[in-house]
Amino acid sequence: MRPRTFEHARVWRFGADVDTDALAPGAYMKHGLDVIGQHCLEAVRSDFAPGVRAGDVIVAGPNFGIGSSREQAAGVLRHLGLAAVIAPSYSGLYFRNAFNLGLLLLTCAQADDMAEGEQISLLLEGDTPVLLRAQGQRLLCAPIPDFLMDMVDAGGLLPLLQQRKTA
Repeated sequence: MRPRTFEHARVWRFGADVDTDALAPGAYMKHGLDVIGQHCLEAVRSDFAPGVRAGDVIVAGPNFGIGSSREQAAGVLRHLGLAAVIAPSYSGLYFRNAFNLGLLLLTCAQADDMAEGEQISLLLEGDTPVLLRAQGQRLLCAPIPDFLMDMVDAGGLLPLLQQRKTA
């Protein structure tokens, strides 16, 4: 796997148990990701959707993505340009949906150490991601298998399969 680095990723902090209804509100599910994105997490933080920028990261408490299996809850974060979601744990369905759609999830036991608005760097070299804080502290994340990183690199499972089909 080739090394990848995301620098100056701005942290958006959320608590535990962020559910898929907050990520992709049911009232907007009849629309595409453009409209869902305008309302992403508005029930939890009204400043998120209008303020998030490509390359930002969400840092949350445990059980991120609990709730329904709607894949738009992962797709909307990728659509908004987030570099990653960092949390100590995820709902199993959300975890799989996220990687299937090309959204990077980092499992980090020390996620609570990061502050709102902090600028961090993500180093993805080998299978163990490292988060670098501005003051030099390194936070190790759980290893990510190559097949999941291949999906992130390709933009999701379907683009990865399409690449393999044409190769």
